[in-house]
Amino acid sequence: MKTFEIGGGTTLSLALFVDVTNSKELVDLMQTGTLDPEVAFLNASLVSLTRRKINISFSFYNLTMFWQMIVIKSLVKGTEIGLEELEKRADQAQIHKHYKISAVELGISSLSDAMTCRIAARDAL
Repeated sequence: MKTFEIGGGTTLSLALFVDVTNSKELVDLMQTGTLDPEVAFLNASLVSLTRRKINISFSFYNLTMFWQMIVIKSLVKGTEIGLEELEKRADQAQIHKHYKISAVELGISSLSDAMTCRIAARDAL
C-alpha cells in the first residue's frame, strides 16, 4: 500500500492486488453500496502511469484512516504486490481498444495524454 498526500490534508491510498478470486463479490458489494469503507476498484490492466506523477482521473473515495486499508486488505482475496508493478501489467492493446485510441492519434500525442483526454471528456458530459 502506498499513500499520497493530494492536498488540503487529504490522502489517497492505493494498493495493487493480483490473483484476486472474489472480484465479483467485491463489485457486487460496491455497486449495492454495502461495501464498508467505500472504495473504488480499478482494472489495473487499463491504468497507465506517467513517470511525472500518478495521473488517475477515476472517482475515488477519501481513505483517511489506516484501519480502513486494513479492512480492505482483509476483504480482497488476492496477493498484494508493489505499485511499481502496475506499469508492467498495463495491457496496451486493451487500453487502445477501451479508450478507442488510434495509431494516428498516438503519432501526435502520448498514450497517457490520449487517455486523460478521454477521461476528461467523459467527466464533462
